[in-house]
Amino acid sequence: MNHEAVERAEVSISDQIDCRVAQATAREFAKRLGFPPREIEEIALVTSELAANLVRHAGSGALTLIELRDQDPIGIQIESQDRGPGIADVEQSLTDGFSTRGGLGLGLGSVNRLMDELEINSTPGLGTRIACRRWKRPAKSLFQARWDVGVATRSRRDAPANGDAYIVKEWNESLLVGVIDGLGHGEPAQKAAIAAQRYVIDHFDRPLESICEGVNRACRATRGVVMALARFTTPSELEFVNHGNIEMRAWSGDERRHFIARRGIFGAEPQEVKVQRHDWHAGWILALHSDGVDPRWTWENVSDLHTTLAQPLATHLLRRFDKDEDDATVVVVKT
Repeated sequence: MNHEAVERAEVSISDQIDCRVAQATAREFAKRLGFPPREIEEIALVTSELAANLVRHAGSGALTLIELRDQDPIGIQIESQDRGPGIADVEQSLTDGFSTRGGLGLGLGSVNRLMDELEINSTPGLGTRIACRRWKRPAKSLFQARWDVGVATRSRRDAPANGDAYIVKEWNESLLVGVIDGLGHGEPAQKAAIAAQRYVIDHFDRPLESICEGVNRACRATRGVVMALARFTTPSELEFVNHGNIEMRAWSGDERRHFIARRGIFGAEPQEVKVQRHDWHAGWILALHSDGVDPRWTWENVSDLHTTLAQPLATHLLRRFDKDEDDATVVVVKT
């Protein structure tokens, strides 16, 4: 798709210092275009991840930030270009839950979620070009989202397949989030997690009991999964199901909640699903994570991040408390 380009900025990438320069450049670029603060930080995070990918996988490359004007609205395009080995499986790289090693835990699946458009052109042995775009919405048509959501995920060290997956689905004034952990590791675990994820996404607006029954059916031919789903349909109530060992906590100021999981594996046997409900109010933070994140972290470990966006908080939890020997996923919701 052709777009009218007006302003542009280029950053050569060869090390982590260049990655930080690119992130700062993107933040200022988006600010000049008039993006709101939350979207500025999301654009900066995407830029940082793309820059880090250039260093990790190609050794070097270039990032270009481009202002786009198609009459209305204004947009930003982030281009990543390298002459590296290319992406072996583009479709897999876009799968939610698939993340490149050593990154922020975003992965291209989350880049796709945070941006409005994404194009990937990769030729093995010749390099990769990635272009993603974010459009500025007119203020009068902005959906006043109640939710700020952050996701961080990665496979276990030196493993290409991520056995974790996550759910983030917003519609009308509702939000559904979840963490899914396929049993074991590697491709069999990934197959199970993706089977569950696809069913949830295809049936996101069904009652949670119905979704869980369907996931149980969808995972029968797999190793099975453990899963936690949390849904917000009103500002004052949270409903959730949690089977297995997904950690689920909430906090606000001095208040703490630790949601207990029920035993069970989806796909292994019929599950008695019990939907639980709790009061909720603005200012609460919800965190879900798989067992690849050490559950011994405390509220004090993240106290200095309570005022940040959800994405940096999710990234911090993954980076500081993940386990090398397991896949790890964190979902954070701020209201």
